[in-house]
Amino acid sequence: MARGRKFNSNGEQSKQLLLEKAIELFSDKGYHHTKISDIVKAANVTQPTFYLYFKSKDALYNDLNAQFQSGFLAVMNSKSTDIIEYGLQGFITLLEQKLLNLFVYIIENPELTKIGFIESKQAHLVKNQMTQQLLHLIYLHDCDKDLQLYSVDIKIMIDSLVGSIERLIITNLLEEKRLPAELANDIVQLYFWKTKEVI
Repeated sequence: MARGRKFNSNGEQSKQLLLEKAIELFSDKGYHHTKISDIVKAANVTQPTFYLYFKSKDALYNDLNAQFQSGFLAVMNSKSTDIIEYGLQGFITLLEQKLLNLFVYIIENPELTKIGFIESKQAHLVKNQMTQQLLHLIYLHDCDKDLQLYSVDIKIMIDSLVGSIERLIITNLLEEKRLPAELANDIVQLYFWKTKEVI
């Protein structure tokens, strides 16, 4: 039988500590430069303790990605408590609210965001989900015809929006150059100022 802590309250603390230290190390050094020995040393536990909870470094990394994706989806799928307004203005209002909530989540989890939204192989899946969510909002609010004012395919516009969001998260939000509400407003103004004039 492997040495290490058993599954109990102390064991759960050990698992949580391993997760926290892994987030820090993966975020700082990257996946390939982080060893299991680095994680257990930072968490001040034994290597067998690590294997009580995780089969491998890869399994731990996948758990962290799943943790980010779960929080991300909870934010993107959250329902607004306000009355949903249909049309372009309703879409713009809801988009700004969802971006604000997403940016707050990112500010609260900057290292996990670096792993799950920027660096991991699964990050493109998160961005694809964001694209699908935004397209869904456009059709939900029945404003796809209004957005054709741009004379560009809506899918291209949303892919561009998601790419801009990713870049601005890296350069402004995580660098603390903009607050979540400011950045959400900046993005909406950048992409939809023309349509706001028409409404």
